[in-house]
Amino acid sequence: MKQKFIEANYEIVDFEDKADIYVVNTCTVTNMSDRKSRQIIRRAKEKNPKSILVVTGCYAQVAKEELSKIEDIDIVIGNQEKKDIISYIKDYEKEKQEHISDILYEKEFAEFGTTVYTDKTRAVIKVQDGCDRFCSYCIIPYARGRIRSRKPEEVVLEIEEIAKKGIKEVVITGIHLASYGRECTHKLSLLDLLKQINEIHGIERIRLGSLEPTLMKEEFIEELVKLSKICNHFHLSLQSGCNETLARMNRKYTVEEFEKGIQLIRKKYLDVSLTTDIIVGFPGETEEEFEKTYEFLQKVGFYKMHVFPYSARKGTKAAQMPNQISGDIKEKRSKRLIELSNKNGEEQNRTYIGKELEVLFEERDGKYIKGHTTNYIMVYVETDDNLLQNTIKKVKITDVMGEHLIGQLAK
Repeated sequence: MKQKFIEANYEIVDFEDKADIYVVNTCTVTNMSDRKSRQIIRRAKEKNPKSILVVTGCYAQVAKEELSKIEDIDIVIGNQEKKDIISYIKDYEKEKQEHISDILYEKEFAEFGTTVYTDKTRAVIKVQDGCDRFCSYCIIPYARGRIRSRKPEEVVLEIEEIAKKGIKEVVITGIHLASYGRECTHKLSLLDLLKQINEIHGIERIRLGSLEPTLMKEEFIEELVKLSKICNHFHLSLQSGCNETLARMNRKYTVEEFEKGIQLIRKKYLDVSLTTDIIVGFPGETEEEFEKTYEFLQKVGFYKMHVFPYSARKGTKAAQMPNQISGDIKEKRSKRLIELSNKNGEEQNRTYIGKELEVLFEERDGKYIKGHTTNYIMVYVETDDNLLQNTIKKVKITDVMGEHLIGQLAK
């Protein structure tokens, strides 16, 4: 959307500055994100009461009635309408407008065009939208609709344009990335798409967004490891380490299947970094079930875990389940898992002291230039050399600083 405004000769200003148009791209994954979205919506018009306020995103998609009560909003558009945001603004007349399609019936991936807007060293490429999983806690299928995959030729074209700009790393993302291509007549899978991306000249790293654990079968990993540019970092959304809890969540795998996938990855990828998402305090999660999760997470040893206390979402099955867990218990369980995550991360980081790692340098941070390894660990190098930005260099790790590594350029 930002790029669309730039193309239409609008000047982009900071959200805290006075503007003629404010766009609030909302989230609805938790109750907290709903509340934050409403707070930011109200803040926008305080800057300039005469401005046009556009609200879009997932909260806008699923909360039409709530947003209709906020008088300051001028235009509400759904996720599928984002690509046409400039047209809606130009057509605006001083009365509230709403343009939200029924996203559950959308069948095409919403293309924004081939113009590329990226960071200086990394580009995030969305290749898939929507989800058909309907996990019992999740509102996303209602906000994003059914699975829709981007045409492979459009993906390749965009990444070729990115490579021409000198960008070396692309992150391939989607709402449910593992389902890429399932609904398409071309019958190309995510693996097929990655093979095409791997051949693009100038791109040196391909990083994958969150993956469904069920994707990590032997055949997939055997083929994936052949692609030289795939980074040795995988984010696999576990959500719970207890089969009974996973069943209530409507997750379509068991902890045994998940562990088998982890073993296959570690067998094929040297020095792999594994991260995950965990929900604590899901309805009906007993102390025994939580302990099963804790013990499984100890056994697997993720580098980092993103821990979320369960948040009831109106319109989901889990919100109606009995035995909702109190906030105090969720907080206690969250704290234990965060402590385990920090311990795992520090232990893995210390194994790198004395080793040489390849780092893609991204930006300056005070006296340091920082960047990421292939397995997505941040490394800081003290140097005055600003020409290191967007280069890949070997760094000898000398120390650990919190979640990060400290190193020196290898000789």
